[in-house]
Order: sequence, then structure tokens, then C-alpha cells
Amino acid sequence: MSEFLASMLEQAKSNKQRIVLPEGNDVRTLKAAERILAEGVAELTILGNVEQINSQGYSLEGAALIDPNTSDLRDELANQLYEIRKHKGMTPEQALELISNELYFGVMMVKTGRANGMVAGACHATGDVLRPSLQILKTAPGVKLVSSFFVMVVPNCEFGANGTFIFSDCGLEVQPDSEKLAHIAVNSAKSWNKLLRDLTGSEPAVALLSHSSYGSAKNADVEKVAESVRIAKELAPELALDGELQTDAAIVPSVAASKAPDSPVAGKANVLIFPDLDAGNIGYKLVQRLAKAEAYGPITQGLAAPVNDLSRGCTAEDIVGVIAITAVQAQNQ
Repeated sequence: MSEFLASMLEQAKSNKQRIVLPEGNDVRTLKAAERILAEGVAELTILGNVEQINSQGYSLEGAALIDPNTSDLRDELANQLYEIRKHKGMTPEQALELISNELYFGVMMVKTGRANGMVAGACHATGDVLRPSLQILKTAPGVKLVSSFFVMVVPNCEFGANGTFIFSDCGLEVQPDSEKLAHIAVNSAKSWNKLLRDLTGSEPAVALLSHSSYGSAKNADVEKVAESVRIAKELAPELALDGELQTDAAIVPSVAASKAPDSPVAGKANVLIFPDLDAGNIGYKLVQRLAKAEAYGPITQGLAAPVNDLSRGCTAEDIVGVIAITAVQAQNQ
């Protein structure tokens, strides 16, 4: 177990939150739930066919098992969903149909305070997980953009914060413009402070990545990142933030000395901001698979309450980690 995961588990235990898991039909989710309950990390609500969940043989004592199709909460949550979405043309009948969907049911549990956060995505696409969250929970006060990040823990690595990084956005914003990219950078630094500053003893050092360092290439993609750096520095002038930087210049001190010797971030970046979803998703999966890194996420930032997605290739241990992170996010909110 990494120091990061151990820290998240201990923090979650210190003030237990209730997390809803809509994918009770997934054995990885049930295996993770068994461990969460055994270690006292969080209180859990698991959604799905109760008989099928119990037939899997996992020890889930203490968890609330709810079937959205038969629950006593069904009508109440459907009525509340209708009130939230009727201005968008939703009818009571559509709300009742949607509440049968475990993802909508789970988000409504968060919205109504019956749960503090939700974790899903082991067997659902990211869009399916986040769509009800954006429709129902919306953004946190003062936040313009919901984005996502991964906590990457790379073994035997001297870069970043002893191998710990935030990669963003790897799961949500497909082609962010300069303003969106700037908000992703600033919000990712805030996420570092909430989750990783105390653990690593490091302040966020944010690098906005490109195939160019300080104008070594000239094209529209480079200009987009350079403009996002300018905007981000206006939004948060106190941050150690720089770009555009190539990845080696961002994290390798010897390369930084050559390519960006005057940068406050180059050679020591621990928060890496990718220019688009292609780069971010490819980058995190390469590091996860080739460097055997732990990858926790995608973790959302900017929602009014924590709802976090999972990669469909996740393991039970990955789910344990994301449940713990979601609980810590709920504590912070």
C-alpha cells in the first residue's frame, strides 16, 4: 500500500462520511466495499438488486443495500428530481423513469443529503456518471468549470513530490480553450492543497504542458497554452505556475536548466496540466502501465458535492482509493 493510499484511508476514518456506490452489480465494487466496511473507512450505501448483491458472498454488514426499482425513496426522489429539472422540460413521468437509473438515484441521494458523495464508473462511461451530477448538483459556489484529475503515485521516482503528481484534465474536458485550461490549472492546484500538501510536504508547482517550451515552436496549439498561462497567473498570482513547458522541462531539473532556467516551476513540477483530453488520457495511462504507477481517478473538482468517476479498467484497490479520496473531499466541503 502506498503512503498516499494509507493517508487517505486514515483521513477518511477520522470523520466517517456516507458514500453511495451505484454499481452493486460489479464484483470489484463489492470487493472494495467489503474492505472499506471492514476497515471502518466510510459508511456505504450500495445500489442494485439486493438479492444478487447478497448472493456474491461478500461481507457487507453495516452497508445499506437499496434497489432503486423498489425503494421506498423512489417517489420522493423522483418528485425532487422533477422540481430540479422541470425548467428544462422534464415531466414527472420522465423523472420517475430516470430515478430507476442507479446513477440518477445515487446523485439524488447526494443532493438530498442522504449521502456525502458518490463513486461510480467501473461499468459506466464517464459521461454517464457525470451527466446527472452536472444536471443535479451543478458547480460549487464561485467555480466556473467542473474538471477532473488523477493522483498519480509513481514508484521509485525522484520527480514531482517523490513520485506523486496530479495530472489534469484526463477525463472530462475534451478541448478546453485557454480560459478553461487556466481554470483547470488553478483548480488542480487547489486540489493539491486539499489532498496532498500535508502528505507530501510540498506546495503545488503547476506546469502547463505543450510540445513547446517558451515558444520553441510556433503554432495555434502553443499559443493556446501560453495564453492560458497568462490568464491563470491573473486568476491566482500567488501560485507557482508556468508554461508552456515540455514534459521533460517541467519535471527533470537538468533539462529545465537548459530549456527554462528562469522558470519558478521547471524541473520540479508536481501538477501537470495537459492541453487536451487526448494528451491527458494517453499520458496517465502510459505512466500507469509502463511505470506501474497507482492512478486514482478521475477525481472531479468543481462540483457542489463530490462525485467521482472510475476507469472501467480499475481494480478493487483503485476503487478503495477513490472511495477514500471522495470521503476526504466530503470532509473538506
